[in-house]
Amino acid sequence: MDKEFDVIVVGGGHAGCEASFVASKMGANVLLITQNLTCIAALSCNPAMGGVAKGQIVREIDAMGGYSGLNTDNNTLQFRMLNASKGAAMWSPRAQVDNVMFPIGWRRQLEQMPTLSMWQDEVTDIMIKGDRVEGVRTKLGLTFKAKAVVLTNGTFLSGRIHVGKVNYEGGRLGEEAAVSLSKQLKDLGFIVEKLKTGTPMRVEGKSIDFSLLTEQKGDEQPGKFSYLTQRRKPLEQHSCFLAYTSEKVHDILRTGFKDSPMFQGRIQGKGPRYCPSIEDKIERFSEKDHHQLFIEPESLYTDLYYVNGFSSSLPLDIQYKALREIIGFKNAKIVRPGYAIEYDYFPPTQLKATLETKQIENLYFAGQINGTTGYEEAACQGMMASINAVLKIREQEPLVLKRSEAYIGVLIDDLVTKGVDEPYRMFTSRAEYRILLRQDNADERLTEKSFLIGLAEKERMKLLEKKLSSTNNIIDYISKTNVQPQEINSTLENLSTPNLVRPDKIAHLLVRPQVRLGDLLPALPVLKQKFDALPLYIRKEVKTLTEIKVKYASYIIKEQEVVDRINKYENLFIKEDFDYNSLKSLSFEAREKLSKIRPKTIAQASRISGVSPADISVLVLYISK
Repeated sequence: MDKEFDVIVVGGGHAGCEASFVASKMGANVLLITQNLTCIAALSCNPAMGGVAKGQIVREIDAMGGYSGLNTDNNTLQFRMLNASKGAAMWSPRAQVDNVMFPIGWRRQLEQMPTLSMWQDEVTDIMIKGDRVEGVRTKLGLTFKAKAVVLTNGTFLSGRIHVGKVNYEGGRLGEEAAVSLSKQLKDLGFIVEKLKTGTPMRVEGKSIDFSLLTEQKGDEQPGKFSYLTQRRKPLEQHSCFLAYTSEKVHDILRTGFKDSPMFQGRIQGKGPRYCPSIEDKIERFSEKDHHQLFIEPESLYTDLYYVNGFSSSLPLDIQYKALREIIGFKNAKIVRPGYAIEYDYFPPTQLKATLETKQIENLYFAGQINGTTGYEEAACQGMMASINAVLKIREQEPLVLKRSEAYIGVLIDDLVTKGVDEPYRMFTSRAEYRILLRQDNADERLTEKSFLIGLAEKERMKLLEKKLSSTNNIIDYISKTNVQPQEINSTLENLSTPNLVRPDKIAHLLVRPQVRLGDLLPALPVLKQKFDALPLYIRKEVKTLTEIKVKYASYIIKEQEVVDRINKYENLFIKEDFDYNSLKSLSFEAREKLSKIRPKTIAQASRISGVSPADISVLVLYISK
């Protein structure tokens, strides 16, 4: 308690775990304070990591040396590459994970970090001297000093749980809310608002008739998230299942609308648009007579299943009656109700691009406190907040990822520039440069940046260098080597693509939409030998990267040209104390928004709602002078 830490992390969710791990890995002395050490990295909602755009984020966290990807690979129950039938920019890895072992994996890793300490307690307020954070105070009356503090409080700030007419304070079912800290931040002048999220009931597997459900298996050749390791043994995958609601189920749910906290105004916070409760879906999509549900296993060590898509805050008896009308759930037994939780968040336009608060120096916010949803969005914020906290302590330049460099960059830029008025969820459509921001090349984009700040290890750099040199060598070979018609035409016929009439480069064949690299290898023994000679740990990655770089070369080049044009605005910096009100050529709205958000660059200013191209032209002209 007498020790001054470099970084104190408040909260042990996914943002807090990644923040603590990363800061410690960079050599900082770290203290993680959380209410319950047995609930570290809890999968409060669905027991899965990744998904559309979220999978890219987990790959990016791993590429930079974070732990989310490794822990997911160590505890995967099922792996699927979503959108595999679409272009490579849309491929999104997703893993069903073990809800018992995943948190244990995180705790084991954190306990092994030599410069990381943990303390079970509630932080009631932060200590401030002038406009700079100095540490925290706890419910037990203790004070801990630190050079920087990262708040990752999740849904615990003034959290309130709702099940029908029943509601009470709580940060998660069975856990207390944190009220004092939120009040203090509000008293300090921070804007605080409410959001809402929810989770479905948990059902005993032995009470479900799976023979009446549609089985959903994992990929035949399951992938992984981490670039660092290979699976030691083949993944034993466990199935998920599909079920469907019906009009009868909807009618039962409607009988509870009169007691719904959401419809009756007891919940003021706005819920997630892209993951609505079942009652919200019935209202918004009243023309639909059924909705798809995903029945997902919680763990190998329990018999519980998660009913994905059936989130609800309706009275418990209504939830239960409706559940039993779903085919396969006639005899279902629940062990935990679905519920909604309303909580405080702090609009993220109050943050710098480093996730440091504008109002208090060395105080950082990460995760749901910023209005985001999802473990993945939280984890990447925790990582970036800690990186920048450590760099600032060391008086080094901050690390701010551009929108053209990472989904993480898109997410943070959206938060601090545009703000949120509903829970923010990442999608591929939010990224302008998604051809460049693929899940396969996160290491190529980010590992060296992370290595230079002391986070990514040498092993990662060596793997990346070997992967890129091998890929370049193979691309060079197939770009220069001709294939004869008699060698390949039978293969092309089987692929329903025109035969060759004269010799052509292997790379030209690969550009055809019907042709995959794996299809060509049996007919081209020299090329197959080149792949077989590669170390097993990079062979699949090289094969994927080679095919994408050749197939999508023209698209990649065009998108990079757009990025290069835009980057001139990314490098036009605006002074932090710039007086926008002195520029009368700016519109009144632009002056108001720019003064509030304080963009760091012209590019960031251009993304602020209410700032027009004409306003940007005025700024560019002034700054250029």
